[in-house]
Amino acid sequence: MLKFFAMSSAMLFALCAQIASTAAIGADQPAPAAALSLPASNPFSSISTLPLEAPPFDRITDADFEPALAAGMAGDLADARAISNDPAAPTFDNTIVALERSGRLLDAADRVFENLVASNANDTLNALHAKEAPLLQAHFDEVLLDPKLYSRVRAVFDARATLGLTSAQNFLVERWEAQFVRAGANLADADKTKLRAVDADIAAMQAHFDDALVKITNASAVVVSDRSELAGLGDDQIAAAASEAARRHLPGKYVLVLEHTTQQPIAASLKNRELRRRLLAASERRGDRTGPDDLRGLIATLAQKRAERARLLGYPTFAAYTTDDQMAKTPAAARKLLLDLVPLAVRKARSEANELQSLIDAQHGGFKLTAADWEFYAAQVRTQKYSVDPAEVRQYFQVDKVLNDGLFFAANKLYGLTFKPRPDLPVYQPDVKAYEVFDADGSPLALFYADYFARPNKQGGAWCNLFDTPSGLESRRPLVVNVANFTKPKAGEPALITFDEVTTMFHEFGHALHAMFSAQYYPSQDGFAWPTDAIEFPSQFNEHWALDPTVLANYAKNYKTGAPIPDALIAKLKAASTYGHGYDATETVAASLLDLDWHDLAADAPKQDPDAFEAASLKNNGIDVAEVPPRYRSTYFSHIWSGGYAANYYSYLWAAVLDDDAFDWFTQHGGLTLENGRRFRDMVLTPGYTADPMTLYRAFRGGDPSVEGYERDEGLE
Repeated sequence: MLKFFAMSSAMLFALCAQIASTAAIGADQPAPAAALSLPASNPFSSISTLPLEAPPFDRITDADFEPALAAGMAGDLADARAISNDPAAPTFDNTIVALERSGRLLDAADRVFENLVASNANDTLNALHAKEAPLLQAHFDEVLLDPKLYSRVRAVFDARATLGLTSAQNFLVERWEAQFVRAGANLADADKTKLRAVDADIAAMQAHFDDALVKITNASAVVVSDRSELAGLGDDQIAAAASEAARRHLPGKYVLVLEHTTQQPIAASLKNRELRRRLLAASERRGDRTGPDDLRGLIATLAQKRAERARLLGYPTFAAYTTDDQMAKTPAAARKLLLDLVPLAVRKARSEANELQSLIDAQHGGFKLTAADWEFYAAQVRTQKYSVDPAEVRQYFQVDKVLNDGLFFAANKLYGLTFKPRPDLPVYQPDVKAYEVFDADGSPLALFYADYFARPNKQGGAWCNLFDTPSGLESRRPLVVNVANFTKPKAGEPALITFDEVTTMFHEFGHALHAMFSAQYYPSQDGFAWPTDAIEFPSQFNEHWALDPTVLANYAKNYKTGAPIPDALIAKLKAASTYGHGYDATETVAASLLDLDWHDLAADAPKQDPDAFEAASLKNNGIDVAEVPPRYRSTYFSHIWSGGYAANYYSYLWAAVLDDDAFDWFTQHGGLTLENGRRFRDMVLTPGYTADPMTLYRAFRGGDPSVEGYERDEGLE
């Protein structure tokens, strides 16, 4: 997942958030006056002197953010006013390039702030987050709704054919004009006032959802009193549960923390059926309980506010507003992709359910399969059909080995990259590791931070983000972070993970590679500015290398003996790789349709009851399979309520068609080679948002993508 915070925490509903926030005043440029008002003791008052301008986390304190953000907003507004009040006629340089240079302090401070709120929060940061979100939103409204500033952008846009611009510069002008319009620049003054109020409400609610869900998920962890209930778990997993209980001052007990998704991977090993049911119930009821932890009213109101915003901007629904700026272009196109998959996914899931029920009956279980049983019996089927024992497999996947000998190894084979640990660089939490990345010619390319272990103060899930916006204008390199929530082992124990978690590492590293390769001269054209339904393509494509024989044999080593994973086990993993895809596809399609339904509500629709709305969505879309709940239920669906994927969760499936089709090309042309990697990098990843992503893809592939690869790889044929 690409985490859309930084500026988009305040303006989540449009890519103008990212564009307005990008910017850059480099070391050779004077800082804005507001920045100069910060005391020298504030780390954001000057450009970092660390390698590649890495954030000085050892100097940054919670108290630094509020003054830095205030000064950053003042400086950004001063930059914008200087552009709008320029007496010279609008030109590409004095308007568009000037906008690209604006807001350097704000971008640097807010990106670090939002990352820490997501990955290493505390009460102080959470309170400040709630306070700053509407202030940041109001600030961006002030900039993007300025008629004088927009008139200059529009003047350059109207004259662009006569300015001798390159294709990338022309595309940049068109994007700026579009994002001003999408932000409301063409509205009458009265509607701009309404829009500002709605935006402030949305920003505040998104921040509240973010902060509340972390606490609710932490509080929903399942406490186990008797070790015997944990039968089936590995010693390292039991030790981790005991360690978590000790941290919570629950001596003699065990605590199973919840992961982001509805299903909990640990259920695959738990023999105790009642505990599996408790675990799933705790997961599904997050935010869905009467009392202070109830998020149902919040999300229902947030959906209304987004619909109201869309109506003000001339769109029938928020889904129509969102998809208009995506590859899909319309909610109907996104919905068609999903509904075409429904019968294939449900048929496959029901077939899998029948197989699991047969196993239960053969074991004289005497009960009907439920969602709480699925992972446990699916693991047994994998073992029986493919002889893949999850406990055995985990012995070969140690986090550090996967990182260094898997992710980094594949990146070297494909792109010639090398990675150097930088323990000298400060980090924001002791578990975080920093690496300097070098290109094939030995030149510095980026900094990469790895933050893989769960913490009570970290948001759920896994994501990739930037600590700063790369810029060719100031020769600023990408500073990329991958974040996950793997169970942290007890001190002295190995950090072993499942193959699904291995895939997560490859996925997020795919985002990281895209960020490293797509830094542009104009900062708002980096690859992270891609439409959301394209942004998951590079990350999902990178997942394919996790099972490449050369890569897998290099990183999958037994943590005790160092022996490489046996060829026979590799063959079993590959044979088992499509098993369970009926479940996977059904839960993902269900969540995607649920997202679209929430955001296809008109502004005059009544406020919804989330439980009833969700049930109706699943039924009406023909995907109400009791044994396969949505990947996220509404109340903990952070992707859509605070994570930048509102009306866009279908992006994972949209991008899956591209990634499987691209991997087919690699398979047909020799697989893991520098030549193939160079072509993919040069034609797809490096151009960033200097052109339409589908145009880039067609040039790489030689035509439109085919769905055949996706249906085959998912076993849905």
